[in-house]
Amino acid sequence: MLYQELAEGQGARPAMKRTTGTHRITIAGGEQVRAFIPHPLPPQRPPLRITEELQRTLASATAAIGKLDVAAAMVPSTGWFLYGFVRKEALVSSQIEGTQATLEDVLVHEATQQASRPDDVEEVCNYVDALAFARREIARPKGLPLCMRLLCSAHRRLMKGVRGSEKSPGQIRTTQNWIGGTRPGNAHFVPPPPDAVPDALAAMDSWLHQDDPLPPLVRIGLAHVQFESIHPFLDGNGRIGRLLVTLLFEHWELLSQPILYLSLAFKQHREEYYRRLDRVRAEGDWEGWTHFFLECVRDAAEDGVDAARRLHGLLGRDRRVVANHKATTLPAVRLFDLLPEHPMVTLARTQELLKTTKPTATKAIKALSDAGVLREITGKQRDRIYAYQGYLKVLAEDTDLPSRPPGGLGSAQGS
Repeated sequence: MLYQELAEGQGARPAMKRTTGTHRITIAGGEQVRAFIPHPLPPQRPPLRITEELQRTLASATAAIGKLDVAAAMVPSTGWFLYGFVRKEALVSSQIEGTQATLEDVLVHEATQQASRPDDVEEVCNYVDALAFARREIARPKGLPLCMRLLCSAHRRLMKGVRGSEKSPGQIRTTQNWIGGTRPGNAHFVPPPPDAVPDALAAMDSWLHQDDPLPPLVRIGLAHVQFESIHPFLDGNGRIGRLLVTLLFEHWELLSQPILYLSLAFKQHREEYYRRLDRVRAEGDWEGWTHFFLECVRDAAEDGVDAARRLHGLLGRDRRVVANHKATTLPAVRLFDLLPEHPMVTLARTQELLKTTKPTATKAIKALSDAGVLREITGKQRDRIYAYQGYLKVLAEDTDLPSRPPGGLGSAQGS
């Protein structure tokens, strides 16, 4: 199992109750609420304890991350996995917040610029764009470092033209938000008052760039909780908080590419995820959260390694089939090599990718279809779409739409 109840574990809970923040009575929506202001990181009084149990979990998570990075490095092109894994993370992270798009919806949109759920698909595409922007900025010699300014710019891209786009995208909130409930007075959690947010973010920024004896994997988990507790935006906090995790894996050189789809583990164990966040705020149980987070990382990395292995095997087998098929042409081989980054194509898109004529593109598609690699998915005579379904079957595993219990935290204002 991903999670084991830590209350029964040896040394898994803190030796004493730790205070992780203060409460301030403030007015929101015309009623009094107790807003939580988190203490700066790292945890203190007492410091976070790396118990033997936690050390074992850390070691297994670190080993799994290393194997995932090696798996990505051993393929002819990192793009084989990067394209799909980034979109899987974007999709699942958006699904957690209520997006109803599927992976097929997203890929059809990329191939045709059309979508059956345009608003939901746009949210996923915005996540992909926000991540790509942030990584480019960090990589540029004169770009923004990993900091709140960068996250604000990423947030602006995330919210562009979608639900919540009217809620000050890219701007730190100046009003009170809340999580869960129908109004501030019955909220499950109330983040800091707006005047306390800048100082809390500044302290977090400073800590991210300080030397700290805690292992980077542990620090990533702490940073995620801190961001979620501050909840600096009026909407989109959950997605930016998970995007921060992705960026920190590269920032602290644990992964060379964003190929860990951690949101899937959070989605599969969402009740435990929220319960662990609550225990940090109410009881100071950073140890319990860290154990849970590291197990999510380990399982997500192992799942990624398995998916990478199966995709690598599939691509190798199918390439041999294509190479030996009697109808194969050189453009067909070139098209096959492009499929991992374009697993759905149209005739027009194939012409663009191959920079060739319509008859040549048609022959390439037919050759891959005859070889059993591509399959037409519309059933139409015009505007046909061809999918590399073997590849998509592996990639789309566990991306079915989540069930969202009424009144749960998933419907939180400012999520």
